[in-house]
Amino acid sequence: MKKIFILTALTLLTLTTVQAQPRQGSGPHLGAALTKLFGENQTFTAQMEFQMPDPSSGQVITMPGKMIFDSGKSRFEMNLAEVKGSKMPPEAAAQMKAMGMDTMVSISRPDRKVAYIVYPGMQGYVETPLTDKNDSASADDFKSEITELGKDVVDGHDCVKNKVVVTAKDGTKQESTVWNAKDLKNFPVKIETTDQGRKTAMFFKDVTLAKPDAGNFETPSGFTKYASLQEMMQAVMMKQMGGMMRPPGQ
Repeated sequence: MKKIFILTALTLLTLTTVQAQPRQGSGPHLGAALTKLFGENQTFTAQMEFQMPDPSSGQVITMPGKMIFDSGKSRFEMNLAEVKGSKMPPEAAAQMKAMGMDTMVSISRPDRKVAYIVYPGMQGYVETPLTDKNDSASADDFKSEITELGKDVVDGHDCVKNKVVVTAKDGTKQESTVWNAKDLKNFPVKIETTDQGRKTAMFFKDVTLAKPDAGNFETPSGFTKYASLQEMMQAVMMKQMGGMMRPPGQ
């Protein structure tokens, strides 16, 4: 039975990772076009909630976590057990925690054209290339057109609700609705965007606009680097199965 839970947890981890992220192989990150929505606020730390529809069911997947951002570099910390709408059974979530795979940190480094998926509980990480052209672009490569839609209050902040159209050099446009908080130097505490027919939303709380420490965007010293997420999963599985196969008393 324990073996089944291990396999289930690993399978669901793969599904959650792919379905709940805008780009496979990383966590929610702020691409160059999206960072244009933050205006002058290009460094910050905040609690973030990311919402997107599950492609298979249409149900909304909610991912809470902590976002740290500095001029293109981003770090998103999350506990997979807190993801809502992922259809993960409690038994699988418990097994993931036992394996040290419940907490995940996603680091995006456009300057290096790589992203890192870090599992602190396993002391390991995976490096993946950033191949999308938007990942290597900068906010300066885009132009934004802002149209005020009215006033609103979000999480206690008096906001200006704006329609923002961001245009890339090739003419590609992306439209978003943004709630800019007046007391946070117009920081966007809520962003709604529709991309390829899918509506996503981001909510930010406990916002700090100070420049974060550069170490937030590096992999931890002493952690093992794996070639792929699958290799990391196999290592966990072998370790778990090895422990189950030990003779009694050892």
